[in-house]
Amino acid sequence: MTQAVFTRGSTMRHVLVMTGASAVGLIAMFGVDMVDMYFLALLGEQELVAAVGFAGALLYFLIAASIGLQIALGALVARAEGAHRRDLAGQLCTSALIFNSSIAVLLSLVVWFYLRELLVLLGASGATLESALIYASILLPSMPVLVLGMSAAAGVRAMGDARRSMWATLAGSAVNGLLDPLFIFTFGWGLEGAALSSVVARFAVLGIAWHALFRVHKLPQKISIKDFETNLKSILHIAVPAMLTNLATPIGASFVLRTMAQFGDAAVAGAAILGRINPVAFAAIFSLSGAVGPIIAQNAGAGYYHRVRLALANAMAFNAVYVMLMWLILWLSADFIVRHSSASPGAADLILFYTHWLVWSYVFHGSLFIANASFNNLHRPRWATTFNFGRTLLGTIPAVYFGAQWYGARGVMIGEAVSSILFGLLAASAAFALVRRLDKEHRA
Repeated sequence: MTQAVFTRGSTMRHVLVMTGASAVGLIAMFGVDMVDMYFLALLGEQELVAAVGFAGALLYFLIAASIGLQIALGALVARAEGAHRRDLAGQLCTSALIFNSSIAVLLSLVVWFYLRELLVLLGASGATLESALIYASILLPSMPVLVLGMSAAAGVRAMGDARRSMWATLAGSAVNGLLDPLFIFTFGWGLEGAALSSVVARFAVLGIAWHALFRVHKLPQKISIKDFETNLKSILHIAVPAMLTNLATPIGASFVLRTMAQFGDAAVAGAAILGRINPVAFAAIFSLSGAVGPIIAQNAGAGYYHRVRLALANAMAFNAVYVMLMWLILWLSADFIVRHSSASPGAADLILFYTHWLVWSYVFHGSLFIANASFNNLHRPRWATTFNFGRTLLGTIPAVYFGAQWYGARGVMIGEAVSSILFGLLAASAAFALVRRLDKEHRA
C-alpha cells in the first residue's frame, strides 16, 4: 500500500514546494492580468481601465464560488488519499467534477441574464458601463471551462503533484500573454481582444489539467447515479459552506468598489490597478492557502495531528516573512508603478498611500486564508464561513463606510485593513485551538 505523499517528510518542505509551484503559476496568470491593464491603459481611455475593474469585481463572484467548489474536491480527495482509499478518492473526484460543472453553468446563466443590472448595482455608468458589459459578455460563456480546469488542477494538487498543477496555470498564462498584444493592438480589437485572449487561455488550462488528472494520475472513475447521490452529501457538506465563505470576499469587495466609485473614475482606476498588482505581489499567499489544504487533509486522514499543527505553524510563519519582504519591494517600486500604469493624480495618490502604509496588513489576510483552509480540510467548513462573513458584515462594510466618511478614498483602504487585522487574528487563534482539540480527541 502506497503511503500518501504529505504524511512523511518535512512539513515545511511540503509547504514551500507546494506553495512555490502554485505561486509560479499564479504569478504568471495574475501577471498577464496586470499586463492586460497596462495595454488597455496605453489606449488612453481611463474608462476602459475602470470598466475592467467593474467587470472584474462582478466576475470575481463566480470565481469565488468556483474556488469553493474546488476546495471541496481537493479536501475530499486528499483526505481519502491520506486514508489509503484511492478508490474512494476517484469516485469523489468524478462526482465533484460533475457537480462543479453543473453549478458553474447555472451561475453563469443567472449572471448573463442580469448582467447590466448587476454592473449598475456596482456603480458602473455611462461609457464605463457599456465597456464593462462588452468585456463581461465575452468572458461569461467560458466560465464553466475555467471552473472545470480549476477543479481538475485541484484534484492534481490533492494527489501531491504541485508541478503538473503549476504547468496547467503556466500554459494558460503563456497563451494569454502571447495573444494579448496580437488581439488588442495588431488586430485592433482593444477591450474585446483582451477578453478573447483570456477565453482561449481558459481552454489551455483545462487541457493541461485534464491530461494530468486523467492520463497521469488516472484518478476519476466511472460511477453510477447511486454513487453520485452518495458522494453528493459529502461534497455539499464542504462545497456549500466553502462557496459561501468565498462569496463573502467579493461581497465586501463590491461594497468597497461601490464606495470608491463615489470618488470618481480616477479612484476606481487606482483601485483597479492595485487589484491587478496585489494578486501578483501576493500570489504566494493565495497559493499558500491552497497548498496547505492537501497537506492538512492527508495528515488528518492518517490521524497525524501533530503534523497538521506543524504544517499550520509553518504556513503562518512563511506568510509573515513573505508579506514583510513584499512590503519593502512595493514601497521601493511605488513610483515605478505610478509612472508605468499611466495613473492619473487621484489614482496615483491611492497607489502611493497603499504601497507605503498598508501593505503590511496583508499578513492578516494571509492568516485568515490559511485558517480557512484548515477549517475546510478538517471538516469544519462552517467555521470558515463564519469568519469570512464576520469579516465582511461586521468588519469590512462598517469600517469602509466610516473610513470613507472620515478620510475619503484613502479611508476606504484603511477600513479594509482594519477589518483584516481583527478577523485574521481571531481566525488564526481558532485554527490552532481546533487542531489541539482534534489531537486530544484522536489520542483519546
